[in-house]
Amino acid sequence: MENETQNYNAYGAYFAPLRSSDGVKMLVDGLDSADLAVVPEHWLSYPAPPASAHTALALLYCFFTAAALIGNGLVIFVFATTKSLRTSSNLLILNLAIFDFIMMAKAPLFIYNSAMRGFATGALGCQIFAVMGSYSGIGASMTNACIAYDRHSTITRPLDGRLSRGKALLMIACVWIYATPWCLMPLFNVWGRFVPEGYLTSCSFDYLTNTFDTKLFVGCIFICSYLFPMGFIVYFYSGIVKQVFAHEAALREQAKKMNVESLRSNQNASAESAEIRIAKAALTVCFLYVASWTPYGVMSLIGAFGDQQLLTPGVTMIPAVACKAVACIDPWVYAISHPKYRQELQRRMPWLQIREPDDNASTGTNNTTNSTAPAATA
Repeated sequence: MENETQNYNAYGAYFAPLRSSDGVKMLVDGLDSADLAVVPEHWLSYPAPPASAHTALALLYCFFTAAALIGNGLVIFVFATTKSLRTSSNLLILNLAIFDFIMMAKAPLFIYNSAMRGFATGALGCQIFAVMGSYSGIGASMTNACIAYDRHSTITRPLDGRLSRGKALLMIACVWIYATPWCLMPLFNVWGRFVPEGYLTSCSFDYLTNTFDTKLFVGCIFICSYLFPMGFIVYFYSGIVKQVFAHEAALREQAKKMNVESLRSNQNASAESAEIRIAKAALTVCFLYVASWTPYGVMSLIGAFGDQQLLTPGVTMIPAVACKAVACIDPWVYAISHPKYRQELQRRMPWLQIREPDDNASTGTNNTTNSTAPAATA
């Protein structure tokens, strides 16, 4: 306990020049009893961060919010209003954009809290923020898994692997149903609860209270909301990469038997680029998911089962920022690189100066690329 006090004093001394001379302000100063009741005991002993930290995070969230709402808003608008884009596979992309939009639609609550330098929206704002974050986070992860399944099925079974509209809608409904219990149980304190974290400007599920119920909840939500979709994503995208390389190996083997340098000499050059795009997209998706959600998953496990002293207010804000960043990047990975989407943007908003060649300009061996191109543009 003495070491902890020394650490807190050192932390306070470090930021002392940035504070007023009337003493060190604590993180929970100014909160009434109702607000204190929802704050985990872990945060009670930490001093308040400098005003510059709140300002920096508020500005960063303003940028994320603008990028995510504009990017995902464009995806939702264009995909929903363009008949040619309302394919079964694109319904999953539309669903992902909706979840990413929700992820950042709650950001004004965080920005307001940061501007007020604390838990300004109170318990009600915390619950709204956490419910929206839970739906969008869990829903996006499971939608990513569904997109991985769709692309894997399309590439590995090009003749009968296409996703039907009914199946796509069923998958979307299942994603929302799957996410609902993990949002409502903490909301109504049935299992787990939503609490403020870090600088008390954002909220999430409780991973700090030292009880068996909390530890069990954290373990279950980690498995169901992180490991399950991660396993599906890695499995399906690794299958795509294997299929691409197997196809290339088969072409090389056949070329050897025919004593020719390459069977691609008479093929459209876009076939090779499509396969490369598939492999790159697979690696990008896996990397984005790991980079954005792994820090938060590890942090929650440390809070529930590890050394909680590692989780200072500043440290816990970093994984939260990583989760928000992916909501800005997803529109680019899944939709902005979609040729038909770019063509539609080019038609509706010529001032964006998007230069995407028309599909009709490509001639020749389109049948050769049909087995791979749909997955690259899904």
